[in-house]
Amino acid sequence: MQNKTMMQFFEWYCSQDDCLWKELKEETNRLVELGITSLWLPPAYKGMKGISSEGYDVYDLYDIGEFNQQGTVRTKYGTKQEYIDAVKTARAAGLKIYVDIVLNHMGGGEREVVRARKVNPDNRNEFISDVVDLEAHTKFSFPGRRGKYSQFQWDHTCFTGIDAIEEGHQQIYSIQNDFGEGWEDIFHDEKGNFDFLMLSDIEFRNPHVRYELKKWIKWYYDTVQFDGLRLDAVKHIPHHFFNNWIDYIKREIDPDLFFVGECWFTETNHELLKYIEVTEGRMHLFDTVLHHKFHYASRIGSDYDLTTIFNNTLIAAKPELTVTFVENHDTQPLQALEAVVEHWFKPIAYAIILLRQEGYPCIFHPDLYGTNYVGQGCDGNYYDIHLPKVDELEKLLLLRKDYAYGTQRDYIDNYHCIGWTREGIAEKKNSGIAVLISNNGEQHKRMEIGKRHAGKVFVDCFEHHHGTVTIDEHGFGEFHVAPSSVSVWVERINN
Repeated sequence: MQNKTMMQFFEWYCSQDDCLWKELKEETNRLVELGITSLWLPPAYKGMKGISSEGYDVYDLYDIGEFNQQGTVRTKYGTKQEYIDAVKTARAAGLKIYVDIVLNHMGGGEREVVRARKVNPDNRNEFISDVVDLEAHTKFSFPGRRGKYSQFQWDHTCFTGIDAIEEGHQQIYSIQNDFGEGWEDIFHDEKGNFDFLMLSDIEFRNPHVRYELKKWIKWYYDTVQFDGLRLDAVKHIPHHFFNNWIDYIKREIDPDLFFVGECWFTETNHELLKYIEVTEGRMHLFDTVLHHKFHYASRIGSDYDLTTIFNNTLIAAKPELTVTFVENHDTQPLQALEAVVEHWFKPIAYAIILLRQEGYPCIFHPDLYGTNYVGQGCDGNYYDIHLPKVDELEKLLLLRKDYAYGTQRDYIDNYHCIGWTREGIAEKKNSGIAVLISNNGEQHKRMEIGKRHAGKVFVDCFEHHHGTVTIDEHGFGEFHVAPSSVSVWVERINN
């Protein structure tokens, strides 16, 4: 047996001059050695920005780097064949591949006249204009593909709304079509109705759209064999669409595919649990609440009460459907949901998601490799960003792979110092760990790791504390941690 560990194998500012698919092929063996078991890959299809597109501004779902569209054949990440080859290599090495699916919107279409009404952006249920005729980019004929794989062409009947910049501000229009006036039913009432997010918003009440998206996902699976789907912006899409679509996939394509949704809420787990309820547990969700706790804890340092780190998180309420993460492409510096976890806290955060028994952890590409980029902030200025790799991450991954098994005992009982132990299992020789975290001064805590370790000598594998701990006859030891750090204690070999 081996613990499951996911990796987001990209970040927002990946260079178009590189080829992510080639990098994946080259890095596959190293990732397996580190204990990575699955990879979340970026949207592979053509976006409206062409070669500079990150893939979230979907233009053509069937173009994964094959056709000359939006000014390029390849995508930002490479060509179709490079993508297929990289996935084959990774899966042959034992990695599961999760593809990123963006079904909320499309962009880059041709112009056509639509009838629409302007809405209040803060209360999308309130119309603030009469019905008007306006030109919108809602016609998608895909001239570069010429009907290969699918003859379906999108037009205004396939969308519920559009946005436009007027007098420097985003304006949102609800399209008048044959499938119901206004927005679709969404599971919560943020902004009155948060169906609309950006670009041309897909109309799931249209049966032709639903049929096309089933046909497309079958084509995608047959073309690029994958093991799961990461679903983008699910809170903006009717949950009943996903219920039906996922059931179709499991029935007609592969019953064992993994699903994880991005449902962005930051204060409490209430909305996340509600979404799990309305989708009847069909998908995992990312624990966005825990991420924001990491962000906040890293900003205020010793003023943060570590005993509250799991309060109101998804991992605390529904661990079996939780994917945990420290940062991702939306939260990195200069992004719309920027919520940076300060570098000093990242080893602590990764210890929390990697070395505990609950949840399915996901690590972030820059935290393993580091990255540098120049990007535009919300103030219009450009900034040079340097994100160093987390030096402790490789060791934490190996600790998860080889040591973090067995019964867990929690010591979440001190404002500045929390810890836990894992007893280990017979199948993993020398497994068992004691983890201690401090966000203030040096700390120590007596913790039980189990009688099977009685008489064994433990050392801090990060060497933050240079002493040793001998486990007593009752299975307890007095473990230490240096100021504002994490210590992971493991059995000393050849003591």
